[in-house]
Amino acid sequence: MALIINGEELDDEVIDAEFRQVKGHFERLLQVSCCERDPEFRATAKDNLATRVLLNQAAKTRVPNVSEEAITERLKGLIEQAGGEEQFYMNIGMPVKNEEIVRENVANGVRLDEMLKQVYAPEPEPSDEEIRAYYDAHIGQYQSQEEIRCSHITKSLQGANSREEVYATLRTIRRQLLDGADFATLAEEHRSDEQQQIDLGWFKRGEFMEEFETIAFSMNKDEISPVFMTQLGFHVCTVTDRRPPAPLPFDDIKDAVRQRIIDEYRDAKFNEFTEELKAAATIEDNEPEEEYSSH
Repeated sequence: MALIINGEELDDEVIDAEFRQVKGHFERLLQVSCCERDPEFRATAKDNLATRVLLNQAAKTRVPNVSEEAITERLKGLIEQAGGEEQFYMNIGMPVKNEEIVRENVANGVRLDEMLKQVYAPEPEPSDEEIRAYYDAHIGQYQSQEEIRCSHITKSLQGANSREEVYATLRTIRRQLLDGADFATLAEEHRSDEQQQIDLGWFKRGEFMEEFETIAFSMNKDEISPVFMTQLGFHVCTVTDRRPPAPLPFDDIKDAVRQRIIDEYRDAKFNEFTEELKAAATIEDNEPEEEYSSH
């Protein structure tokens, strides 16, 4: 066994699975190429696993008994959240229902929550003045999203003789716009039907087609875009107005700021608690470093 925490052994397969999950996370963030950070990711995987094992061990010691009613209530909520029993078991990777194992796992979760309540107690009760002071000190975190208003001229490929023909038409329109032609006038001339929108109104990132947003949000007001393509066809667009990020009104987000203060307190207490558990634990890592590259 590569990892033993207070005598509890972890299978190599468990470490490998956690390693793949950690590495996959950084790959999705485009922060890794091939294998150069594998030792770091494997160390992170082992630390994650050790922390979970130590928390579960501590929870069983501090909260040895949980009621069957609490387990049933928690399990019922998890099944409802998953959209039904069948989907629940599929989500946890258990092809054959084994209620005994599931209830024990749920019991561990209940124990952990009860223990963390003890760790966090007493939680702070921020005053209005403290909430306002936190808001003022972290105003950059409480900003509205940037918005733009955009108009476009678009040509679908449907019914066209060729892509090249449509592209050439949009290039010609773009040259006219760069030479000073009125955007709204040209848009009306080239609108395929009355249902086709020219003014797309206000929108934030994530509310429109990604290909369109990538171009539009990179532009200055009144700038004419290059000809680009989405699933709807070729486009030329212009940003007619934009609203930069601005502080959100304090009264609108007061409750969120209050919760953030409490969450930061919990995070600090959790980290302090887990460091104490690690300091008092016996953790044996028997995996040679040169084996990292083989995974």
